[in-house]
Amino acid sequence: MGQAGCKGLCLSLFDYKTEKYVIAKNKKVGLLYRLLQASILAYLVVWVFLIKKGYQDVDTSLQSAVITKVKGVAFTNTSDLGQRIWDVADYVIPAQGENVFFVVTNLIVTPNQRQNVCAENEGIPDGACSRDSDCHPGEAVTAGNGVKTGRCLQRENLTRGTCEIFAWCPLETSSRPEEPFLKEAEDFTIFIKNHIRFPKFNFSNNVMDVKDRSFLKSCHFGPKNHYCPIFRLGSVIRWAGSDFQDIALEGGVIGINIEWNCDLDKAASECHPHYSFSRLDNKLSKSVSSGYNFRFARYYRDAAGVEFRTLMKAYGIRFDVMVNGKGAFFCDLVLIYLIKKREFYRDKKYEEVRGLEDRSQEAEDEASGLGLSEQLTSGPGLLGMPEQQEPPEAKRGSSGQKGNGSVCPQLLEPHRLRTPSASPLHQE
Repeated sequence: MGQAGCKGLCLSLFDYKTEKYVIAKNKKVGLLYRLLQASILAYLVVWVFLIKKGYQDVDTSLQSAVITKVKGVAFTNTSDLGQRIWDVADYVIPAQGENVFFVVTNLIVTPNQRQNVCAENEGIPDGACSRDSDCHPGEAVTAGNGVKTGRCLQRENLTRGTCEIFAWCPLETSSRPEEPFLKEAEDFTIFIKNHIRFPKFNFSNNVMDVKDRSFLKSCHFGPKNHYCPIFRLGSVIRWAGSDFQDIALEGGVIGINIEWNCDLDKAASECHPHYSFSRLDNKLSKSVSSGYNFRFARYYRDAAGVEFRTLMKAYGIRFDVMVNGKGAFFCDLVLIYLIKKREFYRDKKYEEVRGLEDRSQEAEDEASGLGLSEQLTSGPGLLGMPEQQEPPEAKRGSSGQKGNGSVCPQLLEPHRLRTPSASPLHQE
């Protein structure tokens, strides 16, 4: 770069530039410009403010507790169990009523099992044998039912057999009922009690605020009653897109989603849950692992003190209750920026944290008789507020008091928490 170039660069540092505006007297260009402005304004007003409510503060850290109760009885008459009544203590697992619970709809019952020796089930590869040496004593049968004794039990005219095992005998039958064992489960009812809290706004609510206790004894959730927390089991299965007879035979998993999207600028009674239902397991799969089942046993002792048990393989429906949502609030914006006493509320909301040096200086000021407490009480009032206390009516947001937070009375009265009374429990 030459000397002239360096000189020009240095002089350009002291140049001042300003914009020049050209007004185009063109109706088409002007109309396009105004349409663009109107589109942006409409986007802000309609989408951001009216639809998305962008002016509100949002809390998505929902805290939730779920309590469930199932009601209903069923009657069965089988050769294994005889005549029997099944109530909630028999078919609901676990009994505590949590957000995940299981309802038995089908059973394979193997009664009077005792610890003894018997032949391993056919079809288990590790239990097959052709001689005693194939059954190593003390070795557990892989994916089987017991421990090998060292003997190979062969049927007549067959060269292959199964190992003798020490197990709970007789072994479980592999047959499965062709229809649900508890067919009445379709008419069972599920009561879901859900407590929620938005900690950012200190707002609490429950699934519904019912003053008439008899309402919970007669209502059912449906198209004409979206806020009743009592659900017919068969209806939940249907809303999830499944058939009760199919899912009750082999079991499955149903999701109950509770959505709380609350506009906290409105009354607490306007904060309602919205329910949706879905099938969570792979209902289209026909693999050996499809459905939902597990085993449990009930133990007894005979007159001689020998232990025996009844083994049950339970098929049924697992329900997962999932809760999520958000709460939106406008009042902080009003209190902090718009009303007359905004500085007072802003000081209360945002606390000033002082360092060690500031606190040392404050201690020195207090020692000299000019402490912070004297400064606050020597003026017209604490934090600049009038010394004369406002009457209780003004604090409650009466219409005649100027500058009051009547726009958001719930924040002007932090001691009054908008918590509806807990809804009564389902039928005990």
